[in-house]
Amino acid sequence: MDRVLILPPENLGRNFIPAEFLPEGKDEYHLRNLQVSPPEAGWRHLHSEEVERLVKNDNTAANWDEVLVSDPFDPRLIKNSHFFGLVRIGRVRNVILQHHDLRIPAGITNSMIISCDIGDDVAIHEVHYLSHFIVGSNSILLNIHEMNTTDHAKFGNGIVKDGEPEEIRTWLSLMNEAGCRQVLPFDGMLAADAYLWAKYIDDESLQQQLRAITQQSMDSQRGYYGSTGSHCVIKNSLILKDVCIGSHCYIKGANKLKNLTIHSSEEEPTQIGEGVELVNGIIGFGCHIFYGCKAVRFVLANNSSLKYGARLIHSYLGDNSTISCCEILNNLIFPAHEQHHNNSFLVASVIMGQSNMAAGATIGSNHNSRSNDNEIQAGRGFWPGLCTSVKHSSRFASFVLLAKADYAHELDIPLPFSLVNNNVACDRLEVMPAYWWMYNMYALERNSWKYLQRDKRTYKDQNIEFDPYAPDTVEEVLHARSLLELWVGKEALRRQRPTGPVDEAQARSIGLQLLTGPAGALEGWEVLGEGMENSRRKVLILKPHKAWHAYGDMLFYYAVKNLMTYLEAHPAQGLKEMGDALCAARQSSWVNLGGQIVPGRDVDALRRDIGMGALHTWPDIHKRYNQLWEAYPLEKQKHAYAVLCSLLSVSRLDAAQWSQALDRMESIQQFICDEVFASRKKDYDNPFRQATFRNPEEMNAAIGDINDNSFIVLVRKETEAMKQRVASLRNR
Repeated sequence: MDRVLILPPENLGRNFIPAEFLPEGKDEYHLRNLQVSPPEAGWRHLHSEEVERLVKNDNTAANWDEVLVSDPFDPRLIKNSHFFGLVRIGRVRNVILQHHDLRIPAGITNSMIISCDIGDDVAIHEVHYLSHFIVGSNSILLNIHEMNTTDHAKFGNGIVKDGEPEEIRTWLSLMNEAGCRQVLPFDGMLAADAYLWAKYIDDESLQQQLRAITQQSMDSQRGYYGSTGSHCVIKNSLILKDVCIGSHCYIKGANKLKNLTIHSSEEEPTQIGEGVELVNGIIGFGCHIFYGCKAVRFVLANNSSLKYGARLIHSYLGDNSTISCCEILNNLIFPAHEQHHNNSFLVASVIMGQSNMAAGATIGSNHNSRSNDNEIQAGRGFWPGLCTSVKHSSRFASFVLLAKADYAHELDIPLPFSLVNNNVACDRLEVMPAYWWMYNMYALERNSWKYLQRDKRTYKDQNIEFDPYAPDTVEEVLHARSLLELWVGKEALRRQRPTGPVDEAQARSIGLQLLTGPAGALEGWEVLGEGMENSRRKVLILKPHKAWHAYGDMLFYYAVKNLMTYLEAHPAQGLKEMGDALCAARQSSWVNLGGQIVPGRDVDALRRDIGMGALHTWPDIHKRYNQLWEAYPLEKQKHAYAVLCSLLSVSRLDAAQWSQALDRMESIQQFICDEVFASRKKDYDNPFRQATFRNPEEMNAAIGDINDNSFIVLVRKETEAMKQRVASLRNR
């Protein structure tokens, strides 16, 4: 119904909860009273002389007996305002509130207040319609058109209130435009929750329980008020409707904020700026949203930002992420995602964190399909280059770098740390495995460091693995080595007999022999990948011999580093005791659960326990995440022990093998240090980068001397520290 109704005047500020939804023996304020802490001395009615002063100041009230105050109360500070329903006001003193350069007197002027609770020392000026809100102490509300709460407010949660039809429930369509992976947003939702819900869509008992848990996570009664915490500043804004705002939040120049929970605290204040329009969402602690951003049906996790006209729709954006300018539709994005460019587009994808979208990247165009039921899945460290176009459906291993190109066919790249290139001249796809390790070490090592540095969260609800060398990526590396062995072996057999069937076991054996032999043995070979592009053209594997050995170094580095950490944490143990504690079958299935790496068996157990009702609240599920996180270091060390034993072809380590492993660890760490410097030095040696400078002195003044680079200095210190750790463990 879209028409204006005529109602009796007594309806303003009364009958907030429809009579049919009012519990027996309760009034319309029963939930409001649960939300408000009364002042220590309580509220009182106005004195007659106070009413007289208020009237002289051009104030009106439907019933002055329903305006309650607490002491001290200075009626001179309330002017030209109108009060309806039960209004309770905290202390009103002649004081000035200051926020940044804004100084404004406490009090209420030129405003309409309908059935609200107002805290101590609050400044409310030019608020044209403030209805059914609880305003925290020491807050400033200035020049606001409408600030209103409905009786059925859900504050961004995907629940329905009493008497509401199911079809109005707010869903998020993550990972897919077709709505087949819908989840219900809720206050406190983690990236792990969103992935668990959206990914395992075939687990019917899990789906039913998660929906029930979410509905039960919030009271379905009607009548909760919108609120602002203490020390909030909201100014020069148009519409705020059905919002719950935490303390120390700063909102300026917003166009429309509707059906939201906005978390904020003194330690992690959230800020919302000019021209912003946010509808149906949950916003975490320490978030920043500025300059014309639009977000509809979304969750923005802690310490994340939207800037410069970004559009975020039907998406979950993980912790420590920043999106500027671009358009994001139907995505589940894990923590530490960066996307800063106006012509970037990301749709119907799950991006598993530590990712970066370059300018012009178009990820998820579905024009090669007759429907919108396709998806893209990218592991940690996904980095599509400038003007990259990728089609649905595609899948990428961790730390895949896509060179600038239009990728006209669907891709499935199982080789982590690789560089992918669409060679148009030769009409083939080219993949260089282990590219990051071989030629881009500075970026690889710096990524892990910078994401840790940018993690400014006080409330670290989502557990995050930032190390690029972790069980999930290591398992991908092991699989990649196996594929290289197979593909090299197949090429060897093709050279012997160009036609006929190929025995894969024989091919792997031959490939392993060639890859462990001299590098020159593969000189001039055309090693072809399989199943990596949905086309009939060749997929050429570049530098397979060097990549296989680089993968081996990565495995050694991961394994020995974690075992060193174990021994340092257990100074009383020796090699035998470590073997007794860690020797076990290798866990080969690992799940990136919103940034937290979890053994696959534990995810299955988690799903089973939720489906059976053993975990029946979201706090229960989050507690399980934390228990798995506490167990993760030992699980990782067991995995590392198994990986090292596999590399050495033994069941347990002996002293000689461990000593050799430490020697190799030392040399690999030195290699990392040298390559960090060498890969960064290429930028200094590039004559085209030097072209804009008159001389080397100007260049060093502009970009700094390479030897003073803070990250290079840090890596050199870490290398020396690693050598000392190795020496200490060798002495033990």
